[in-house]
Amino acid sequence: MSAEATNPASPGPVAPSAPAVARRKSRPRIDLRRLGRAALLGPAVRSKLPDAIGHVAEAHRAHHPDADLDPLRRAYLLAETSHRGQMRKSGEPYITHPLAVTLILAELGAETTTLTASLLHDTVEDTDVTLDQVGEEFGEEVRYLVDGVTKLEKVDYGAAAEPETFRKMLVATGNDVRVMSIKLADRLHNMRTLGVMRPEKQARIAKVTRDVLIPLAERLGVQALKTELEDLVFAILHPEEYARTSELIARNAAGGDPLAEVADEVRAVLREADIPAEVLIRPRHFVSVHRVSRKRGPLRGTDFGRLLVLVNEDADCYAVLGELHTCLTPVVSEFKDFIAVPKFNLYQSLHTAVARPDGQVVEVLIRTHRMHQAAEAGVIALGNPYTPPAEEQSAGLDGERADPTRPGWLSRLLDWQRGAPDPDTFWSTLRDDLAQDREITVVRPDGGTLGLPEGATCVDAAYAQYGDDAHACIGARVNGRLAALGTVLRDGDTVQLLMGQDPASEPSREWLEHAHTPAARIAIQRWLAAHPGADARPSDTADGPGGSRPAGGAPAARPRGADVLLDRPGGPVRLAGCCTPVPPDDIVGFTVRGGAVTVHRTGCSMVEDMKGRGREEIPVRWGDTTACRVTLVAESFSRPHLLADLTEAIAVEGAEIVSATVESPNQQRVRHTYTLQLPDAAELPALMRAMRDVPGVYDVSRVQAPAA
Repeated sequence: MSAEATNPASPGPVAPSAPAVARRKSRPRIDLRRLGRAALLGPAVRSKLPDAIGHVAEAHRAHHPDADLDPLRRAYLLAETSHRGQMRKSGEPYITHPLAVTLILAELGAETTTLTASLLHDTVEDTDVTLDQVGEEFGEEVRYLVDGVTKLEKVDYGAAAEPETFRKMLVATGNDVRVMSIKLADRLHNMRTLGVMRPEKQARIAKVTRDVLIPLAERLGVQALKTELEDLVFAILHPEEYARTSELIARNAAGGDPLAEVADEVRAVLREADIPAEVLIRPRHFVSVHRVSRKRGPLRGTDFGRLLVLVNEDADCYAVLGELHTCLTPVVSEFKDFIAVPKFNLYQSLHTAVARPDGQVVEVLIRTHRMHQAAEAGVIALGNPYTPPAEEQSAGLDGERADPTRPGWLSRLLDWQRGAPDPDTFWSTLRDDLAQDREITVVRPDGGTLGLPEGATCVDAAYAQYGDDAHACIGARVNGRLAALGTVLRDGDTVQLLMGQDPASEPSREWLEHAHTPAARIAIQRWLAAHPGADARPSDTADGPGGSRPAGGAPAARPRGADVLLDRPGGPVRLAGCCTPVPPDDIVGFTVRGGAVTVHRTGCSMVEDMKGRGREEIPVRWGDTTACRVTLVAESFSRPHLLADLTEAIAVEGAEIVSATVESPNQQRVRHTYTLQLPDAAELPALMRAMRDVPGVYDVSRVQAPAA
């Protein structure tokens, strides 16, 4: 996601834009910082509070020309009356705070219901107004939003009040993201006026903002709020670095702006190509400048901002890109297409860069006006999730309307929070979850998808798809190939989760090492806590020489096997243990020491070895006896009772186990080797199918290498 300032410079457009968009964009943008406090009180004195509604109404009508302003007027009257006499620590009447919060949301395009709830968001918490009164006067939607942002009382929850308030707010956001929109705007205005508080309280609020609110703003795509919150947190938690960055920005502003020259050049290129576009200079905000300076070292003029090109249609974005890459010198490595592949937080844009003759690189963002609105306001730009979109807008933002009521990451967050056993676990896990700021999408075999954070494994995919039923997962196939449960998934992978049928299947403590998502970790920890003896349970393997053990006691006496006939007189005949041939395999014999003849399958790797050592090749053929001895290898995922299930399947097919070994597990996979006596070689395919049908077994094959 790009990190940009919220008040760009405004050079004129290259060519006329669409009429509706042009009218909206031509309106001067209100400086939210300047109007954050005192300017909301009106042009003269504080007694003229109703003038503040004029700012809100003007900003609201710019996005919603036909909006009914009566709910806003009634909400303002109730809020002003209820908060009358209350003062903020800054010395201003308390009503200035809900007014400022509402103006922030109005500037971003929030619809009327959100603004109404914003004006009332502190009434239930700080005045005698009740939720029932809000519902009776303004309806259930407004009541729900106000309830969602109302804090829980410390007198009832003690130290758990803050994490439990956030838990309540997130649950409410799961049904209506407008709850979090109001909270973000509320925190932004509080951060703007944080200077009146003690330094230690400033730092505590700034840290929570950094760890929880800023990641939520990023995930909801509300860049206009996120970038200013980042700057305010930066100033409080890192004052020295903030001061140095401010000095860098001031020093650059004192000189000429090289971006203005490049902007004029881009305008000329697009004018000649007859592409209607608006070219703006987007100064970087403080944190963005700080990050770039740490990455690139000493900054040059073009490093302090970007060019933003706004067009009317998706196709125009690519047309602009083609002209820039044709007429200017592109930096190909900087190109990213977030239109074809949007980010999970609604962000769409083309990113590219062009090089100047002096070596400076200018970053360019190309997007439509609708994309720009979504980039700035995120879910706020989607409006009321309960109102069906108009037919012409059913495709939403530039062809794809995202469901604002339940983004994928929010669904996962709501799922795992239900299993968080206490506020401390919830609070620490929430911060860890929100720190994972990139999402991948994997595809299920049925064509469905799973959204997971970057770094997620097959274990995470299992719990995302099956919840607690994932305890029975025994393995996975990734892009058609068998994979360990700890395999890290990549964006676009196809994942098939293999589930065991045994009710005794259970997760391993080792899974915690592979669990990346809170949902997986909490589910595994909860199961392990309920089964404290799980680690002591016997497995299908035991330590023995070479990491294997005999599974059938002493080998049984060797019964008579299939007859092999020689075409000429010779010594005794025996079947090779490396490939255990059975009828009707193609076979070949070799003379070995003592004159004996060893019989191999023709495809055995030892055949070429025998020929290379000069062993005499003896023609052999099967006789009439069909009984045979064969060695099979079963590869499986580790789970309880697997050995018992396999031996039972073998017995049911009428085979006798001569010997068996089970190797120690490797990444949850186990290799079983069985030497079996069959009464009829024709029964071998059915036996192998029965072994493959045992849950957890993914392959059964004849041995292809020398036996252990």
